[in-house]
Amino acid sequence: MNTRKLLAASALAVAGTLALGGCAGGGGGENADGSVTLTLWHNSTTGDGKQYWEDTAAAFEEANPGVTIEIQAVQNEEMDGKLQTALNSGDAPDLFMARGGGKLADIVKAGQVMDLSDKITEEARTALGSSLSAFEIDGKNYGMPVAVLPSGIFTSQDVLTAAGVTAAPATITELEAANEKIKATGVAPIAVGAKDAWPAAHWYYNFALRACAKEVLDSAAESRSFDDPCWLEAGENLASFLETQPFNEGFLTTAAQQGAGSSAGLLANRQAGMELMGAWNPGVIASLTPDQQPLSDLGWFPFPEVPGGNGEPGAMMGGVDGYSCWVNAPEQCTDFLNFIVNQENQEAYADAFQTLPASSEAVGAVTTPALQSVLEAYSEAPYVTVWLDTLYGQNVGNALNVAVVDMFAGKGDAQSIVDAVNAAAARS
Repeated sequence: MNTRKLLAASALAVAGTLALGGCAGGGGGENADGSVTLTLWHNSTTGDGKQYWEDTAAAFEEANPGVTIEIQAVQNEEMDGKLQTALNSGDAPDLFMARGGGKLADIVKAGQVMDLSDKITEEARTALGSSLSAFEIDGKNYGMPVAVLPSGIFTSQDVLTAAGVTAAPATITELEAANEKIKATGVAPIAVGAKDAWPAAHWYYNFALRACAKEVLDSAAESRSFDDPCWLEAGENLASFLETQPFNEGFLTTAAQQGAGSSAGLLANRQAGMELMGAWNPGVIASLTPDQQPLSDLGWFPFPEVPGGNGEPGAMMGGVDGYSCWVNAPEQCTDFLNFIVNQENQEAYADAFQTLPASSEAVGAVTTPALQSVLEAYSEAPYVTVWLDTLYGQNVGNALNVAVVDMFAGKGDAQSIVDAVNAAAARS
């Protein structure tokens, strides 16, 4: 697999601060008897993903006598806040989920994450290739990637076929036409979990990807400002799309991934035809089907093209999930990071999470047709840019996400999004 470099992945360390204080995160360390305890926080609270971490930790403990890994599963939407609090407390978990970009740069700036530059094995570097760049800050590496997560629109092919939608929409006009056909069958065209903010914001991100040239996306990662007219154009295009009423009833109070009533759950139970989401979605959907098995008719297509924009056709939005070590973690932390990216563990990760592994050696584990479609589009994409809230860091990213949700709720417009981002950037 060509794990191509994400835009602005090698971000400059930025002047963000970790502002929250509070409870301890429970870091491990060397015990009185010379044994070592590592604490691990991940975001898979149920199913095969949760089991993967338990099995992988047990295998590492068996291969490394005297090392114990204490695992805490943290709900995805709570991860950033809990981690920020733990980092500020000075007692963070030794191993924690990281997503690169401005969020990671903020933690690096605060001196809270370990420099892994000389601790990654040559075997890992070869297998991971350019996906490692997602965790580079000022030329140094601060994380180990485990999954590559380009986004697009996941579908229930049964729902689309029943509505007479026989071809994947290639343009936003074709998507709107498909939505009208699905509505006529009594099913929601598209599910979105706007309660969690970021799923709604991903619609703006993708409209921005189509409206803004690569150079604008690159420069905005450093400036954290929305000065180019394309950012306003993206919001106006989103506003026009919202006027067609494409989403499920009650989308403002719908969660993204928790329960059958979530946006992923609506697709899993064929109560919606589509959902815009990253490449982790097949595993989430599978956990929410009635029999907790993969959705048999799951399909996928890229975010449609939007006429008039400066983005290059085929460009994608996405991210890379990975794990970092707390700055004061025991040295065995880096041993575990190298362990989780060997071929066997990356294949197991891809299978458990039904996603795309970061390692090129493990790509053979991708057997889900929808994910194979994602992989094909990803391999052909002229460039892939990281989620905007990840790129800009937590403070600016949160302001962006809230502003987009306000638009969804009819409380703001395209200019409000631009103003919110620029105001948050000025305060950072």
